[in-house]
Amino acid sequence: MLWVKSLHIVFIASWFAGLFYLPRIFVNLAMVPPESVAERERLILMARKLMRFTTILAVPALVFGAWLYLGYGIGRGPGNGWMHAKLAVVVLVIGYHHACGRLLAKFVANHNTRSHKWFRWFNEVPVLLLLAAVILVVVKPF
Repeated sequence: MLWVKSLHIVFIASWFAGLFYLPRIFVNLAMVPPESVAERERLILMARKLMRFTTILAVPALVFGAWLYLGYGIGRGPGNGWMHAKLAVVVLVIGYHHACGRLLAKFVANHNTRSHKWFRWFNEVPVLLLLAAVILVVVKPF
C-alpha cells in the first residue's frame, strides 16, 4: 500500500506542476503583440506539449488514488467525511485541467478574449485546490 501511496503522491505533484505552469504560459500568450507571430507560435508549442504531458501525468495520479480508495479502503467508512470533500476537490481539479485545455484551444484558434491579468488570477486556482486537498488529507477535519 505504501508503494501505491508513494506513486500517487509523486504523480499528483507532477500533475500539479503542470497545472501551475500552463496558466503562466497563458499569461505570456495573452501579452504577445499581434505582430509577434514567432513568439506566439513558440508559446503555443510549449503550451501544447505541457498540456499533453500534464494530461499523461493526471491519469496515473487518478488511477493510484482510486486504487487507494477502492483497493485499500483509505477514506471509506464512517468518520471519513474528509474523503468526500477531497473527492470534490479532485473533481474541481479535473474541471480546472479541462478548462486549461479549452483555453489552450482558444489560443490556438486565436480567439482568446481574456487579459493577462485574468490569467494571473486563474493561475492561483490550483494553488488553492492543492492547499485544500492537502489539509483535508493531513488534518482530516471531519
